[in-house]
Amino acid sequence: MNGQHRADIHPGIEVEIILKQDQRTGKRTTGIVKDLLTSAPYHSRGIKVRLEDEQVGRVVEIPQNGE
Repeated sequence: MNGQHRADIHPGIEVEIILKQDQRTGKRTTGIVKDLLTSAPYHSRGIKVRLEDEQVGRVVEIPQNGE
């Protein structure tokens, strides 16, 4: 799943984000969502979140862990 819909994302799930400083390279960071920072139900570049380790970025993918 991509990270454009707020309804797909909630605290405690694992996501891949792109940090602001990594936007040019596209380097992804994996972590667990702590807070959702985008209040809109949809964002074309991905919902902005804060991970449990306090890093902030936009969700680019929600990995499906065989559920």
